[in-house]
Amino acid sequence: MTLAPMTPLAALPSPATAVWQLGPIPIRAYALCIIVGIVVACVVTEYRLRRRGVAPGAVLDIAVWAVPAGIVGARLYHVITSPEKYFGAGGEPLKAFAIWEGGLGIWGAVAGGALGAWIAARQLGIPLTVVADALAPGLPLAQAVGRLGNWFNNELYGGRTSLPWGLQVHVMDPDNPGHALRDDAGNPVLQPGLYQPTFLYEALWNVGVAALVYFLDRKLRFGRGRAFALYVMGYTAGRFWIEMMRTDEANHILGLRLNVWTAVLVFLGALAYFVRVRGPREYLIPLGTPATPVPPAGGDVSQVDLAAQETGPRKVVPEGYRVVNEEQFRAYQETGAVPDEEPPAADAVPEADVDEPTAADAEPRAEAGARTGAETGDEAPAAVRDRDS
Repeated sequence: MTLAPMTPLAALPSPATAVWQLGPIPIRAYALCIIVGIVVACVVTEYRLRRRGVAPGAVLDIAVWAVPAGIVGARLYHVITSPEKYFGAGGEPLKAFAIWEGGLGIWGAVAGGALGAWIAARQLGIPLTVVADALAPGLPLAQAVGRLGNWFNNELYGGRTSLPWGLQVHVMDPDNPGHALRDDAGNPVLQPGLYQPTFLYEALWNVGVAALVYFLDRKLRFGRGRAFALYVMGYTAGRFWIEMMRTDEANHILGLRLNVWTAVLVFLGALAYFVRVRGPREYLIPLGTPATPVPPAGGDVSQVDLAAQETGPRKVVPEGYRVVNEEQFRAYQETGAVPDEEPPAADAVPEADVDEPTAADAEPRAEAGARTGAETGDEAPAAVRDRDS
């Protein structure tokens, strides 16, 4: 008796094309996924920044610095950790600039993006921790969208599997990048068997991390960058086990892929920050902008100047921001008045700063008191009477 070959009842297909020509311009799926991911992150971050008091549109000013710096950092990390592809025997150094062919390291993207965001935040007067916490749920969503680009490129898959969600992988044509190799009949050629869709695992994990950060931050109201630290811990925990499943080429240290060690070290750093840093959520009040007019309590709006509204709203860029707590921020939203700075406690003034009368100036002060008493008809102080008698 001859057994029929075991064929999977179900499988995940892969695209045979990852680039399309729009006239002379190539439209690459990988780039589109990255762009859509950036837009998703910007939308989420803009929404969260506004709820913390940042003026509308600030996320665009931050993205102008953070996105290019993140892409440069991501490519540098990939090239540094895989130098043999570009500078080894048979390597092509110019390929180090071909980011459309894949090869962006998330660790370098976060580091470079953080540097760019820090530069932009300093220019806007926004603490970097506020930006990081606002970005925390949006960044894993952007990563989830970006992982779809690996699906189009038929890359970053794991080992062989017989699971019903096993992935079909095409043999890509080295002479026609972005397209699958085709046989004599014109059909795309597939790798034998099915493979673990590790890119899909990571995308789903990232969506879960975004939900985790959003709901815990909403409940516990993290501040001072702790929401971002929670994202880093969640992402690296997933990246650890997903990285162990991947079979693409990578450098190894002590038998483990380099990215496995990186995930462990970054996780420990984020955990230490999350445990050691404490503080309430930070809110911002813009400085150098007119206060929001608030109608009188009696409902008489005749006292409210609406002349500025007749010509339509104008965007006012704040000169900077002042960090306040949630109670002060809610009061500012209701009244439009910037809360006063808290005065220093009376016992906080050093004794050296308090002027004590000395013997040298006692006599002039006594004479001044005597003159004042004479002018007003009041009796001179006892010290003066004793001296003059």
